[in-house]
Amino acid sequence: MKDMIFQAVDEQKKPLLSMADAIFDHPELGFQEFYAQKQLCDYLSQNGFQVETGTGGVETAFRAKFQNGERGPRIGLLCEYDALEGLGHACGHHMQGPAILGAAVALKACAGDEPFSVVVYGTPAEETAHGKLRMLEAGCFRDIDLALMMHGSPTTTVDIKSMAMSSFTVTFHGKKAHAALKPEDGRSALDALLVAFQGVEFLREHVPEDTRMHYTITQSPGPANVVPDTAIGKFALRSYSRSALDQVVQRFLNIIKGAALIADVTYTIQEGDRLANKIPVLSLNNLLMENAKQVHAPRMSPPREKTGSSDFSNVMYELPGSCIRLAMVPPGTSSHSQEFLQAGKSEEAHQAVLLAAKILAGTGWDLIHNPELLKQIQEEFQTNRLTHT
Repeated sequence: MKDMIFQAVDEQKKPLLSMADAIFDHPELGFQEFYAQKQLCDYLSQNGFQVETGTGGVETAFRAKFQNGERGPRIGLLCEYDALEGLGHACGHHMQGPAILGAAVALKACAGDEPFSVVVYGTPAEETAHGKLRMLEAGCFRDIDLALMMHGSPTTTVDIKSMAMSSFTVTFHGKKAHAALKPEDGRSALDALLVAFQGVEFLREHVPEDTRMHYTITQSPGPANVVPDTAIGKFALRSYSRSALDQVVQRFLNIIKGAALIADVTYTIQEGDRLANKIPVLSLNNLLMENAKQVHAPRMSPPREKTGSSDFSNVMYELPGSCIRLAMVPPGTSSHSQEFLQAGKSEEAHQAVLLAAKILAGTGWDLIHNPELLKQIQEEFQTNRLTHT
């Protein structure tokens, strides 16, 4: 039966790869992905899925469903399709939708008698405004038992964990004065920002080892002979534990208060999206990798321990989930790079779309025909959630 599933993917080769190339050739930024949305939704509609757009109040999001009988496993397949500003699809998001659709249509074609449902979610703006967070807030993803994705990669692998993240834009407000003639009348916003940077450096010694803290100045404070009355900094704090990061955040906020007091200025602070850490589910990872072996995926490697942050983590904080990463660029190639972009329409990228579709469809098939697998995955998720928050 797995061969039948894999064949159902191969039969879609031409439209899936044509779709991937078309989305690559029409890169769209977050919340502007109307072309990609139409490409994906049209294909799902043509293949008998019930499709809605504007899901969760996000205009370029969508949800598509196929129901086979009553009850059974509810398999969620998520895809992103936004591009990077100035770089296009240098993260491979053009591949995700076609791979996810290939898996969904293959499962529908080979449904058989077992009850199950497949729900495809189109999730915009992963690179910028984190569309999945908006959709979570609107109640999306509650109709699935687990969430699966794919991503292009230097190797074929899965992630064990991901980093929670909090970001802040801090604006210090001081008072202008001539830096030579009347410096005593000035209150330097830049002094406060520099003190805040130094405070973060002192904090590094007293946080858990997995904590990452980054900062930058986002606008020029002005000429050297004028005491700057405005200085803006962007800060990002990360950890593999959301609860541990929350404690670091409180200390960071005290640093900002202290910097303002030292420089005798005021400040405003704007918090960005709060990204959660992934709750690891190794049994689901293993199931994906077992299916990767069955389709002879290239350059299979051990699970990644070191990862960044993603809004998919917020979904995987609420229910079991995993992303299969398919080898399509040389080892050591970074995403968000010119090299990754140049590989977007390569034979390796095309092969990754089809292999990912087969892996995800095969994983779905296993879950449908072996109910104990889903039970094991859900039990592991609940256990790990007690220790990985």
